[in-house]
Amino acid sequence: MPQGDLCVTRVPIFQGLSRQEQMRVAEFVRPAHVAKGEVVYTPGQSVSRLLVMHSGQLKVSQAAANGQEQILRTVTDGDVVGERAFLTGHRPNDLVVALEDSRMCVFDHADLAGLLRDYPDVGLRMLRTLSDRLASVERLLAAITSSDVSARIAAYLLDLPGSMRDGVLTLRLPMAKQEIASYLGTTPETLSRRLAALAASGVIELHARREVSILDIDALEDVATPR
Repeated sequence: MPQGDLCVTRVPIFQGLSRQEQMRVAEFVRPAHVAKGEVVYTPGQSVSRLLVMHSGQLKVSQAAANGQEQILRTVTDGDVVGERAFLTGHRPNDLVVALEDSRMCVFDHADLAGLLRDYPDVGLRMLRTLSDRLASVERLLAAITSSDVSARIAAYLLDLPGSMRDGVLTLRLPMAKQEIASYLGTTPETLSRRLAALAASGVIELHARREVSILDIDALEDVATPR
């Protein structure tokens, strides 16, 4: 079961296990595929599984009070979805939709509960993942509640996953500018202008295919801190 094994080894909550332990965990994995635009689950749906992203991208959102979509986060390679429902037993309020053709590995909650009994460190890592996500949300919330759109954009960029390329951290914007602007509470035109301003000041570099290189992470941290 190579796909299950790959999912287990690439996800932070399972990386503290030995190779033998990871192979045992992989025995409980079943692969799943969703096409771009496909709904993974809806608000109130009974979800008794943990989704581990192998490749692709999902969008997690809720309906705001005015009926508009409020994007909460995007999920990409190595991320997990459904851990809150597992830990609390509550049905989700979220709508999860595939932004791209995606592959994932699925754990039934009953199997996961047994694995946590055998490997309690996995539970601790799961809680750390939730704690890190909460810290990211708090930083973005602090930026959003300020009137500085640049702070919101900087905080958003700092929380996106990236990889080192020629010594420079490079990331890919996970959504179209219209969706990112909605997520940050601004307009696509303002988003484009502020990104261009950050590029002109040498803080970031914009590339094709929605890629962004962070040239000065300290300066971007300063922009992300509301005054």
